Amino acid sequence: MNKPRHLVVFDLDGTLLNKDSKLSALTQQTLTAMHQQGIHYTLATGRSYQSANAIIEHELFFLPQIYTNGVLTWCPNKNRFSFDNCLTVEQGVNAIKAMESTAAAPFLSAIDSQEQKYIFHGKLQNQVEEKLLARFSEKKGTQILPVEQIKDGLHVTNISMIGPSTDVLNAEHNISKDKQLIAYSGPAMSQQDYRWIDVHHAKATKGSAVEKLKSQLEVDNIICFGDGDNDLSMFEIANESYAPANANEQVKQAATSVIGHHDEDGVALFLKERFGV
Repeated sequence: MNKPRHLVVFDLDGTLLNKDSKLSALTQQTLTAMHQQGIHYTLATGRSYQSANAIIEHELFFLPQIYTNGVLTWCPNKNRFSFDNCLTVEQGVNAIKAMESTAAAPFLSAIDSQEQKYIFHGKLQNQVEEKLLARFSEKKGTQILPVEQIKDGLHVTNISMIGPSTDVLNAEHNISKDKQLIAYSGPAMSQQDYRWIDVHHAKATKGSAVEKLKSQLEVDNIICFGDGDNDLSMFEIANESYAPANANEQVKQAATSVIGHHDEDGVALFLKERFGV
């Protein structure tokens, strides 16, 4: 009997990345060794492709990669995106109206039928937003435009915002009234008393995207790593699921086992022992 073909799926923030939102040297070495031994792995993150592209080494990831909690999948061998459960422009604009405040401005991410990527923004309200937009502007391939220039026919992947905790929690409450939308939020590591929020179509999940990838790659065994609520859909369909020590309690309870802390190479150390890499 052939050994099961594994597909290892990593969340990024709080899981594969350290506290500085980077892949440690040991993690990079471990991923390289896994690839050399033919062990399949990829990532499934709540981050947008633009945001993740700024922090990960794409030469370490060869299989299709899942972004925005399952809305977008980047296929490097085909050099193209596939996307499911995007929002319409009208839905995206309505979400912006529900989220915006005097202290934070939502960013709307979209893609057109030719796979041109866009970020639309309102008047910037804080320094964190200014830094984010400057970082996005440095990356080629994404048009940065004021929200007044948004046009019909785009596929809206997500709406994100970072700002004072009170404003973000109020935005999350307003979004919860629309059953077609789902919001995830958490404390911002870069700024005390700030939170981030990310909003997309309620039908988009990491779990559904991983299941689709499992079928495409014809693998038998799914092994997932994650720390947050948006990882639970992956845990539900995985054969094995692992939560780092820093994960929230609900994720730990759902996991097969709890492993080391994300800032202490917990995932890499587990993989080295599990696969002997």
